[in-house]
Amino acid sequence: MNLKQAKELVRGRLSDKRYEHTLNVRKMAVKLAKRYGVDEDKAALAALLHDSAKEISKDEMRAIMRAHPELAEGGEERPTPVWHGICAAILARTEWGVEDEAVLSAIACHTAGKPGMSRLDKIVYLADMSSKERDWPGVNKLRKLELKDLDLAMLAALRQTNDFVLSQDKPLDPMSKAAYDEIKAEVDARAAKAG
Repeated sequence: MNLKQAKELVRGRLSDKRYEHTLNVRKMAVKLAKRYGVDEDKAALAALLHDSAKEISKDEMRAIMRAHPELAEGGEERPTPVWHGICAAILARTEWGVEDEAVLSAIACHTAGKPGMSRLDKIVYLADMSSKERDWPGVNKLRKLELKDLDLAMLAALRQTNDFVLSQDKPLDPMSKAAYDEIKAEVDARAAKAG
């Protein structure tokens, strides 16, 4: 699947508002990919497809994960807000011909993160949180930070997401906590070495 095909596919699957968000995420992902020496086409493709399953029903998502349990990453056991990323990655792999594991990983973990995130994973995660139309308190600070230090930006973004989820009395995805703990340990180790 090339970028033009991906753009046409999501145009037909998403509302105008979600499609505009998707284009904004692509723009930010490409900007961050340039900054961090990551393949820009991979970043663009993952960004275009990241929300491709966002507007299907929970029943459809459940059916997709049950049809491909080996790809579902524990899907049904995890909080429902992360399902769309997992399902988008499954559809990309099984129906749309995306074979690049790095792209599929970035699509699947763009909501919760995961331990062992690649630079591409982090870029798509951050681009989704800081795309042009986002206006949550602190988003401008994150936009500046992500251009300076990918890991510090991820730490701030995961903290923001996890605090928000907990403030809503919703269950925290174990992958989010694991991603935060891992990146925090790396950042702390880096600071200790520099200090």
